[in-house]
Amino acid sequence: MDRRHYCTDVTNRQWRVLKPLLPGKTTRRGRPRAVSLREILNAIFYVARAGCQWRNLPHDFPPWQTVYGYFSRWRDQGLWEKNHRLLRRAARLAAKRDAEPSAAVLDSQTVKTTEMGGPRGYDAGKKVTGRKRHILVDTLGLLLAVLVHPADVQDRDGAKGLLSGLVGYLPRLQLIWADGGYAGQLETWVQEQCHWVLSIVKRSELHTFKVLPHRWVVERTFGWLNRERRLSKDYERLPRSSEAFIHVSMIRLMARRLAAA
Repeated sequence: MDRRHYCTDVTNRQWRVLKPLLPGKTTRRGRPRAVSLREILNAIFYVARAGCQWRNLPHDFPPWQTVYGYFSRWRDQGLWEKNHRLLRRAARLAAKRDAEPSAAVLDSQTVKTTEMGGPRGYDAGKKVTGRKRHILVDTLGLLLAVLVHPADVQDRDGAKGLLSGLVGYLPRLQLIWADGGYAGQLETWVQEQCHWVLSIVKRSELHTFKVLPHRWVVERTFGWLNRERRLSKDYERLPRSSEAFIHVSMIRLMARRLAAA
């Protein structure tokens, strides 16, 4: 690697974790790969952390068109989500937990969008025009699922869209904690349609700060994601690109953990 080191660069130990998850060499019919997949990952991690536009990627990385091409191709192939799932299982095993969780925490985050366009809406509660990120995390704060949609979609409806796609995907899941915004008919829907228990964790009526049981876990995950400047707003035209960057950020976090284990 004949260039200066960036703090987002994959270390040798992290590369040993990530390399087996990436596509192998092209077939005899394809053109031989002319770039290093490690450098492609370094460039994508740099964009996620620094928040720069693809066109402003530093010139010591591969051409931005090539980097974006890999990012979007792996997004459309579902590779980010697949690799994230494999790393999450490995991270849970490294933490001496079962590979699949039995409990999870649900929440959403509203963020502003930019002039890039794409689906968006107005969140009257937060007074923000943009999108919502609905996430489900395990008790370690590791991401189980994410759904990005316009901010005018109610939390209960967004949760249905997220959870309905997870039936049969999380075989050990039994219990989901959520805040008061999900109370009501959603509790019955989760029980009948998903066969899980949705437990509502209510805020204290006292005007004092109090760490809410279980709820703080998902808030910490949002804090991890907010470290990535690309996620400070929703800069993407396509919601699936926003979801891919969330997977990218969590992949980098888990690779660091597994490399340090």
